[in-house]
Amino acid sequence: MAGKPAKHAMVRPIKPGQTPVSPAREPVAIVIAKRIEEDIVLGRRQPRERLVEQDLCDLFQTHRGDVRLALFELEKKGLVERIPNRGALVRGLTPLEVREIYAVREELEVMAVRIIPFPVDPKYVERLEELQRQHTAAVAAGDLLTVFYSNLSFHQVLFGLCGNACLIETIELLAQKVYGIRSYANAFPESLDRARRDHLDMIKALRGSRRDDLVALTRRHLKPSPEAYIKAYERRFGKADLAPAQ
Repeated sequence: MAGKPAKHAMVRPIKPGQTPVSPAREPVAIVIAKRIEEDIVLGRRQPRERLVEQDLCDLFQTHRGDVRLALFELEKKGLVERIPNRGALVRGLTPLEVREIYAVREELEVMAVRIIPFPVDPKYVERLEELQRQHTAAVAAGDLLTVFYSNLSFHQVLFGLCGNACLIETIELLAQKVYGIRSYANAFPESLDRARRDHLDMIKALRGSRRDDLVALTRRHLKPSPEAYIKAYERRFGKADLAPAQ
């Protein structure tokens, strides 16, 4: 049952090149959800890929109750959808859905940076610099999972500076919906380098209280991921599929 400690050790499947990880003390369902989320973020699981409960039970050496709770958690985040007679699938956002989500994300994130009180406390700028050092090191090492999480933390700190709890929560919810499309841009070294440079420029804009520069960078920073995803989607499914996925 979710919320209770696991009664047995759960084995994380080890992929080539990975280091074995000790069994987690979190509830098994939460650990499974995190592993599947990581696979989606890294592009190991593709849009519309079926998530077969028995296959997941075998993979994670657990029972269906844990797997179903994990899939429920991922469904709440918008990463998984359940289709009648087909079961659970990795959510496959259509180009139309991606454009709509990113149009809203852009306006909300710009709203957040427009209301950040200037000057920014140096301790927050230093925290952003620390996170960006982690991001830069991960890019250099090709550690895409750390790239993802350090980038996520960077933007949580940045938008958290606006101080509007409702706005911050909404930005994070929309960001969750598109976790699965990040890998498409991250597959290109030039996109990762551009993100790195954007972050450094954002920090400089914060230090100099240059709001217009920060707004422009916020808009620009969002472009690569949806563009890369839409190109890949249209190569796979064609350009005619514009309606929400069913």
